[in-house]
Formats: sequence, C-alpha cells, structure tokens
Amino acid sequence: MAKLLGHHLVYLILFLSVFLLFASTEMGMVEARICQRRSKTWTGLCVNTGNCHRQCRNWEGAQRGACHAQFPGFACFCYFNC
Repeated sequence: MAKLLGHHLVYLILFLSVFLLFASTEMGMVEARICQRRSKTWTGLCVNTGNCHRQCRNWEGAQRGACHAQFPGFACFCYFNC
C-alpha cells in the first residue's frame, strides 16, 4: 500500500512540474502589437525597402520600415510598437 501511494505521489509531482513549466512559458509570451503608418519624413516614390527601413529607424524611431503599394505608386511605411 505504501509503495502504491509513493508511486502516485511521484506521478502527481511530475504532472504538476510539467504543468507549471508549460503555464509559465505561456504567460511569458506577450507579443507587442505593431502599428503601421506612412512615413512622415519620406518624400517621393519608395522603390528601395532598405532605404525606407533605415530612414524609419534613424529619423522616426520606428522598429522597421518597408515600401508598400499605395495608389498611385509605392510609399514608405514605418512600423512602431503600439
């Protein structure tokens, strides 16, 4: 009887350890929301995403930048944490 109780206790502790491991990793995964807006410092047609990215980061403090289609051509868009 004592041996059977010991096995149940070991399984219970193992189960709780695994449960707490998964629960703690789920709580830690919080993603920042990203907001997009058209660059306020870019002028003209955006044809080089690398230049747009650099300008958004250096001049506007954004996380990144990219060229996207916007009628009638392409514009530079910057991405910020909301």
